[in-house]
Amino acid sequence: MPREPIRTCVGCRERAPKSALVRVAVSTEGPGIDRAGTAPGRGAYVHRDPACLAAAGRSGVLGRALRTGLGTDEVGRLMHEIERMGAA
Repeated sequence: MPREPIRTCVGCRERAPKSALVRVAVSTEGPGIDRAGTAPGRGAYVHRDPACLAAAGRSGVLGRALRTGLGTDEVGRLMHEIERMGAA
């Protein structure tokens, strides 16, 4: 039986199973949540925990991980989407 891949959260730098994290990917439309975890392009993983989300957005590490400039409005939108996913 294959083991689940391990990924690192860009917010807290802790390693976790891929299923415990949310992937943010950059496409031609810009950064967005990759719900399936299979979208092509540059991606970064983050926990659904508000502290991890805040750390990733505040320090600019999410933009660096995605190798793109993220404005505060884009980071806020992504954080809001991830928080909604956790509530659903």
